[in-house]
Amino acid sequence: MANNRLSMRKITETLRLHYECGRTHREISRAIGASPTTVGDYLRRAKVAGLSYPLPDGLDESALELRLFPPVVPSDVVRPEPDWVWAHREMRKKSVTLELLWQEYKAAHSDGYQYSWFCERYRQWVGKLSVTMRQTHTPGEKLFVDYAGQTLPIIDGLTGEIRHAQLFVAVLGASNYTFAEATWTQQLSDWVSECHAEHRKPFCPRAGAALRLCAQGCRAGLAQAKRRRADQNCRMTGIAAPSIRRRITAATGCVPLPVEPPRRRGAG
Repeated sequence: MANNRLSMRKITETLRLHYECGRTHREISRAIGASPTTVGDYLRRAKVAGLSYPLPDGLDESALELRLFPPVVPSDVVRPEPDWVWAHREMRKKSVTLELLWQEYKAAHSDGYQYSWFCERYRQWVGKLSVTMRQTHTPGEKLFVDYAGQTLPIIDGLTGEIRHAQLFVAVLGASNYTFAEATWTQQLSDWVSECHAEHRKPFCPRAGAALRLCAQGCRAGLAQAKRRRADQNCRMTGIAAPSIRRRITAATGCVPLPVEPPRRRGAG
């Protein structure tokens, strides 16, 4: 959002302090209550408009504003429109960002949109899509936890050996406050290792805890198939082993919940 424009009285005072008193941008900013960047912008506009101080006779505030902020003439240049359907589909892939998509777009269309407009146009296009699901998050209620799909290469500084670490991510639903930490594996011990489990660490920086802990389909939660059924040790779907649930609750003060209600399965 653009900053609110200063009054013509303050802009006139900016010109007076600069041209008549020789004050610096920082001194002027303190005098008129604006940032040095804003002061520099107004002085640049005055120079382009051929204005200094004192102002020409007969130049009222309306005329001064018109000279400092001339109306923008609409451009008749037609920019090639990106394929937003393709861009939206690519954004679902791992490691794909709007900047990467814009670079591909500019490589194919050198006269296309710049990055800021590319992002703005994409957000406008996404805003017109039909909403399929809306979730309301109460502050402090739910913490969503899972492992990221990609791994992080860790290089040993002495031997040069490269090991790939797993990335644990925890996000608060309402604020989107995010915690991330690398672990070597996604084993059960990495999830609930007494009071040092990953689920407790996101709360330490803020000295608080969410009411509910939500995870879905974590690889660590699904053990080997035993007796023709999957032993869901720590999937946190509401049917996890009571001892594990008690350990999580004791370590974090949270109640493990599924992201989605468990589906009924036929006997078999």
